[in-house]
Amino acid sequence: MGHDDVTRLHGMHVVRDGPRQAPPLVLIHGSGFSGASWHPVVPALAGRHHVVRIDLPGHGRSSPAPSYDVPEQAGRLAAVLDDLGLGPVTAVGHSSGGYIATALAERRPDLVGSLALISSGPSPDALLSQPAALRVLTAPPLGPLLWRIRSDAMLRRGVTAVCTRPVNVPDDLVAEARAIGYRTFRTVLCRNTAYIAERSLPERLTALDVPVLVIFGAGDPRWDPSSAHRYEAVPKARVEHLPDVGHLPMLEAPETTGRLLLEFTAAGR
Repeated sequence: MGHDDVTRLHGMHVVRDGPRQAPPLVLIHGSGFSGASWHPVVPALAGRHHVVRIDLPGHGRSSPAPSYDVPEQAGRLAAVLDDLGLGPVTAVGHSSGGYIATALAERRPDLVGSLALISSGPSPDALLSQPAALRVLTAPPLGPLLWRIRSDAMLRRGVTAVCTRPVNVPDDLVAEARAIGYRTFRTVLCRNTAYIAERSLPERLTALDVPVLVIFGAGDPRWDPSSAHRYEAVPKARVEHLPDVGHLPMLEAPETTGRLLLEFTAAGR
C-alpha cells in the first residue's frame, strides 16, 4: 500500500494517509508493535480521514526516549501533532496505545475531540495470565536471551498467540517488532501498569468527558474480556464486544473494526 507521506518529527516515525483536509484520525499502536499493526484498516479509514500513524518512542522506526512514562510519551505525541497543525483529532489507541491516547487528552484537551480504545485493559487486576509464547519471550531468565535470537517465526507466534482467529501478520510488523529492545519493552510494560494503577482508565475517561468508543474482543487472552463492562459507567462511552476475536481486532476483524471506527467518527460530526 502506498502512503501519501512518511516523515520524522521529534525522533518519531510518522506515516500519513488520506486527504489532508479530511478530519484527522490518529492511530496509536500498543507495546511491542508499530504503526504497521494498523495496515488492514487504513485503506477504509483513509477514504474519509486524514490518517496519522506514529511509531511510539523505542518502537518501529522511532528513536528511543529517555523516559517511557505514559504522560511523557503523550507529550511527545502532542509535539508531533502541533508540528503537523492538527487538532482536535480522534485518537485511537490499541492496547497500551489507549493509555497514550487517554494521557494525550488529559495533557492537551485542545488536541483531542474523541477517543477510541481497542483492547485497552481498564486496570491491572484485569490482566490475565499471559500465553506461554509471550511469557517465555518476555520474562527472565530466558527472556533476554530469546529476545536477542528471536526469529521471524517466533515473532509471528508472539503475535498470533493473542489472537483467536487466524491472521495474516504484516511483514512490516514483524520487521519493525525487531526494533524494540528487551529492556525498553520491559520498561514500557512497567510504566503502562503504573499509569492504570495510579488511576483506572474508566476513572480517567469519566473526568475527561469526551465521546469514547471501546472495542473489546470477547476472546481476548491478555485482558479479561468481562472487564470491558467497566467502561459502561463512563458517560458518553459506547462499548462494542466482538465475538470470536482476541487481542488484535485490527488484524482479526479489520472490516468490523474499520466500520465501528467510521460510525463513531461520523456520529461525532
